[in-house]
Amino acid sequence: MINKITQDVETLLKQIPDGASIMTSGFGLAGQPIELIEALIDFGPKDLTVINNNAASGDRGLTKLLLSGLVKKMICSFPKANNTKVFEELYCAGKVDLELVPQGNLAARIQAAGAGLGAIFTPTGYGTAVAEGKETREINGKHYVLEYPISADYAFIFANQADPLGNLTYRKAARNFGPLMAKAAQVTIAQVHEVVDSGALDPEHIITPGIFVQHVVRVGDIA
Repeated sequence: MINKITQDVETLLKQIPDGASIMTSGFGLAGQPIELIEALIDFGPKDLTVINNNAASGDRGLTKLLLSGLVKKMICSFPKANNTKVFEELYCAGKVDLELVPQGNLAARIQAAGAGLGAIFTPTGYGTAVAEGKETREINGKHYVLEYPISADYAFIFANQADPLGNLTYRKAARNFGPLMAKAAQVTIAQVHEVVDSGALDPEHIITPGIFVQHVVRVGDIA
C-alpha cells in the first residue's frame, strides 16, 4: 500500500540541489510551511529561486531563508511588508534578484503550469512596465499580454490534514496557493498538522488529491 508519510525529513531536504526552484505556499504567514522552509536552511542548497506571493513576512520562514543567503531570486507579487525589511535591504544591496508578478498573474501562471498549458493571455499589466518586451494581442476589442507558465522543481505547501495516500485538506485562508503549487511542481512536499487513516477524509473535503503530492511530513516530525 502507498504510504507518503515520512519522518525522515532530513533525507528529503538533502536531495534539493543548488540552483533549485521552490514554490512555497502562503499569504504572508497564513499557510506558509514555516518549519519546512527553516529546516531547509540546515542543508544549505545555494542559488535558490523561490516563488511565493510575498517576499517575506515577520521573522520566520522565508525571512530566515533570505537571511541565510541561499536565495538568488524571488518571484513574487509583494516584495515589501510592513513587519520586515529583510528582502528590501537584500535587494537594494544587490544580493537577491526580483521578478515582480501581479498577484492574479502569479496564480494564473502557476495554474497554467499545473494544467499543462503552453501560455496564457491576461489583461493585467497591459500598457505598463510588466508588458515590456512581451507579446501583446487584441482579442474581442480588449488588449492582452502573453505570459508563460511558472513551474518549479519543488513545492513546499502547508495543509491541515493528510492521509497516507497524500490527499490533503486545508483550513480556511491557509488554502491560498497550496493547491495550485502542488500541481505545478515536479516534487511536492506537504507539511501538515495531522495525519489520519486512509478513508477518514471526506472525499468532498479533499482539495489536493494525493496524485499531486509525493511526500507528507507532520509539523512535529520536523526538527
